[in-house]
Amino acid sequence: MRTLLHPAFKAPALTDLALLVSRVALGVILLAHGWQKFNEYTLDGTAASFGEMGIPAPAAAATFATAVEALGGAALILGLLTPVVALLNTVNLLGALVLVHLGNGVFVDKGGYELVLALVAGLLVIAALGAGKLSVDGLIGRRTSAAPASPVTTA
Repeated sequence: MRTLLHPAFKAPALTDLALLVSRVALGVILLAHGWQKFNEYTLDGTAASFGEMGIPAPAAAATFATAVEALGGAALILGLLTPVVALLNTVNLLGALVLVHLGNGVFVDKGGYELVLALVAGLLVIAALGAGKLSVDGLIGRRTSAAPASPVTTA
């Protein structure tokens, strides 16, 4: 029986499309933030800002955040190493949540955690479900699953 709680349009193709849209949206946001840290603020400027916020090891944290956001954002867009990239970005954002945003309330205009929380939620869904068929991961998975099994021989 089809009800509001059991949608008629539940189909693998729609799931793959939803994963694609989610990956690209999250990837664009992360890539933009990573690029901003690298290009606009510079790594040194980002590290100085992190230090002012009380983030431990600010130079290392700035390098990690910049790399995982920029490179990870690009990888999410492509659907490459998706669960790993999503989890690395989740760790990065949980650090930002705890060390910077949590004490500022919900709203982003006050330095709050709403954007960070939304990104973490989306990344956890992507980490759990994977990239879907419309991705590099999906293409690699189809290639490896389509490869014939090698015969087992005993000596």
